[in-house]
Amino acid sequence: MSLDRNPGRVAGLLYLFLVILGPLRLIYIPNKLFVAGNAASTVNNIAAHETLFRLGIAADLGGAVILVFLTLSFYRLFEGVDRNLAAQVVIFGGIMPALIYLVAVVSDFGVLMIVRGAAFLSAFDKPQQQALAVLFLKLRDAQNTAAESLWGLWLFPLGFLVYRSRFLPRFLGVWLTINGIAYLTLSFTGILVPEYQNKVFTFGQPAFFGELALMLWLLIKGASPAATVAAISPKAG
Repeated sequence: MSLDRNPGRVAGLLYLFLVILGPLRLIYIPNKLFVAGNAASTVNNIAAHETLFRLGIAADLGGAVILVFLTLSFYRLFEGVDRNLAAQVVIFGGIMPALIYLVAVVSDFGVLMIVRGAAFLSAFDKPQQQALAVLFLKLRDAQNTAAESLWGLWLFPLGFLVYRSRFLPRFLGVWLTINGIAYLTLSFTGILVPEYQNKVFTFGQPAFFGELALMLWLLIKGASPAATVAAISPKAG
């Protein structure tokens, strides 16, 4: 079946690209380069792997663009179910998070200025520059925590749309809604009691697989509202 006749598969492909790019800056680079409680080692690691750090920036910028196109593909898929909810998916899941990603990379560029020894930073000694680099990285973490609220919020209209559609299984809609609750819980935990955020993330793992389940379903099975209507119409007649 062609992509034009199966818009769900288009959404699945875009979702796959996002899943591939997203973990690079969010998970892989922090685990590989950042050393908790050691600003000097963190800065030295970034200096030694500057290309990798820059790839993380590029991945975030590319992910922001893909996210907008992904939510637009969902709009195309679900506008016949509920146009208002489909528009919310684009706003809360595409436009607003993309803007946060575009702003967030500014913090990473600030880190690179320090790592590369920008001349105007000579007013600060080495330990102060390293502390500033970590400050920028912490600000980036705070932006991620803020973005988590949107990562959760957009899953509510998306979950309702999946549940109400006749071309995707309802359990995916329920799972996405639970996934949204998990992200909101993670975000507000990071704001109110950040010392428990890692525990919430660990316990919430089954919920976080809701998006992955939707992506795999769309990639493998696809979804086509037109095909569903065609299948129902003869019975209605």
